[in-house]
Amino acid sequence: MADETSIRPEEVSSVIRQALEAEEPETSFESVGTVLEVGDGIARVYGITECRAMELVEFPHDVIGIAMNLEEDNVGCVLLGDDELIREGDRARRTERIASVPVGDELLGRVVDATGRPLDGRGPVETDSLRQVERVAPGIVKRQPVKEPLHTGYKIVDALTPIGRGQRELIVGDRQTGKTALVVDSILNQRETDVVCIYVAIGQKMASIARTVEVFEREGVMEKTIVVAAPASSPAPQWYLAPYAGCAIGEDIMERGGHALVIYDDLSKHAEAYREISLLLRRPPGREAFPGDIFYLHSRLLERAMKSSDGKICPSCENLTPLPPDEENVEELQPAKVCGHCGEDISGEGIVNGGSLTALPIVETKAGDISTYIPTNLISITDGQIFLETDLFHKQVRPAMNVGTSVSRVGSEAQIPAMKSVAGELKLSLAQYREMESFAEFGTELDEATQRQIARGERLTELLKQEQYEPMPVEYQVVSIYLGVEEHIADIPVEQVTRFEEEFLAFVRNDHPDIPEAIAETRELTDETRQALEEVIEEFKEAFVPEQEGEEADAEDDDDNE
Repeated sequence: MADETSIRPEEVSSVIRQALEAEEPETSFESVGTVLEVGDGIARVYGITECRAMELVEFPHDVIGIAMNLEEDNVGCVLLGDDELIREGDRARRTERIASVPVGDELLGRVVDATGRPLDGRGPVETDSLRQVERVAPGIVKRQPVKEPLHTGYKIVDALTPIGRGQRELIVGDRQTGKTALVVDSILNQRETDVVCIYVAIGQKMASIARTVEVFEREGVMEKTIVVAAPASSPAPQWYLAPYAGCAIGEDIMERGGHALVIYDDLSKHAEAYREISLLLRRPPGREAFPGDIFYLHSRLLERAMKSSDGKICPSCENLTPLPPDEENVEELQPAKVCGHCGEDISGEGIVNGGSLTALPIVETKAGDISTYIPTNLISITDGQIFLETDLFHKQVRPAMNVGTSVSRVGSEAQIPAMKSVAGELKLSLAQYREMESFAEFGTELDEATQRQIARGERLTELLKQEQYEPMPVEYQVVSIYLGVEEHIADIPVEQVTRFEEEFLAFVRNDHPDIPEAIAETRELTDETRQALEEVIEEFKEAFVPEQEGEEADAEDDDDNE
């Protein structure tokens, strides 16, 4: 028979609390509390009054926690370090500092964790600038329309689902369909631009992250790239915090008038980490055991991506203050006189173009089903999606983008006029091909017009294939797509289209560089450039000889048979 004086497990916390209240504390409980229980990366602390949400809490052995549950008699903290170092009864101290991350140009070329601590063995990050990881997304007054293109280097993406600076474009697909390859090449394509790239790796093996960093270094983009890593070996709170840390670093660049591209790879693991934390904090579960605020988790992250209004950069705090509207005429914008961040006089400073923060979140699907909980949430938040299909990937169509499901809600506003002039016809041709392709698979007898559409679609699909780590400048993309939409490859065998394109682009690059240079300079496909391009295509086609694979061998076999 159990002892009547024994204490049930659920009474342990209240007994400890009563004992603490009976003691004469050495310090005030307003700043120092006591650990009631710890386990699974969660610590409940009693006595730290006036604690704020997302405030950092210090534990013994330099373990840092984040206050996430503010309950009536205790604070639930998620631990960013090893919870085995913490014991019940340990002291915990408020830092009175909201979770922040180091920001600034000193982070360029570095690999850091979600708290800004270096992981690359190159010493501490020498910066005194900190920025809170959680910020309220700016209102519409501080934004301007997305109209400046951010080229990925992929023909099919830049032509059919263009991405603009300040846009949020979701990349969705099953495992092993080329999602990470697409964003890595997008970073490589910023080599000659003024865009700073932030790659946030969530839940990946450290070896995979190291290989990605090696690619950045080999291709010469690491010096303008920041990697925020929350590897698989790190606790769930690191996974949860990493995207917000990367976003804060990008926001700092944007508010100083620069341009940033942040990759979240991937938000499926981010949602799973938040679900784990929420269940351990005993928050009520909802659909698929996710907490009720899972939509808000990602919306408050992605809504921070934007194209900032024009304004003035403060010489003191280096932050951008947008141009406020004139009180008498709301439609007109007047130069700001006082910094909106530190209050310094900026009346004499010059107006600069607003910066931008572009977000490319990745989400993983199961069996190609984009109608599940997290993917549909993200599709409704973002400005479009690029759907990578497993079947296309296995058919060696790379990138394996499904042109029917993929969309960009910014559209041609994020394209240069030259690309806009050739991409419109491309969309129509591919849509017709996808519709007719199913008939061809059944061996149905097709009329001549349908056969032409299918033949055209097959060549365009072949033309849009692209190898990894080979992003293409937009002026050469225009030249390449022009070959397809103007029927210049209609007489080229499908299996020869890739070779024809490669040799033609090399011919243009070596013998006629003035054509891509004119497109890059004017951003348009003028009548003069179009005429010159037609002449070059005609000249090249006269010299191009398709490979006659197997014909010689067949001829020899015929001779032997005779």
